Amino acid sequence: MKMKFVSYVRVSTSKQGIDGNGIEAQRQAVARYLSTLDCELIGSFEEVESGANNKRPQLQTALTLAKAKKAILVIAKLDRLSRNAAFLLQLQDSGVDFIACDMPNADKLSVGIIALLAQRERQLISERTKAGLSVAKQRGVTLGNPNASKAWTKAVKAIKKRKEEFAVAALKSIREIQSTGVHSLAHVARCMTMRGETTSRGGTWTATAVKRVLESAK
Repeated sequence: MKMKFVSYVRVSTSKQGIDGNGIEAQRQAVARYLSTLDCELIGSFEEVESGANNKRPQLQTALTLAKAKKAILVIAKLDRLSRNAAFLLQLQDSGVDFIACDMPNADKLSVGIIALLAQRERQLISERTKAGLSVAKQRGVTLGNPNASKAWTKAVKAIKKRKEEFAVAALKSIREIQSTGVHSLAHVARCMTMRGETTSRGGTWTATAVKRVLESAK
């Protein structure tokens, strides 16, 4: 009997949009993962909503369908569900199994720990930022245009996030290829190209590019 899946993809803002690159990248990640399984996709749901908002109609519909059909909810990345640890832990108790394509082998315990650590790190970053700004203000330092600062910080985080997402996805593909007995860097690069995958800059895979990804994972 084929496993049943319900997919859910999300972007945070209307600027990214339902037809934006964020959604498309997630669609491809989910499709790539499901193509390795003997399964049936019984529903797909897309949404433009902040990760901080846990009341998302499309997600709730996806969960309802998954529960009714005893299907598994599949997402591209864990943070596409929520960046709120309490929400993720609550989801774990909902009776709906879910898989994140960036770490498909993670069990519920490890997902919960990762969610808690991620939330704590965000809190620490926020506290350190506020403390730094407070000290600077006390010293009479002009902090400049707050909107420009926020935009710059957001842009840097977005770039870093895209690089991390790509590295995780690329490493997963490389490991899958190596698991079939292909170990030569040049042969792995050829297989990556044959699978239709490109480098972070949209180029063709080379032995050097494969080596960089493997070294970054050490």
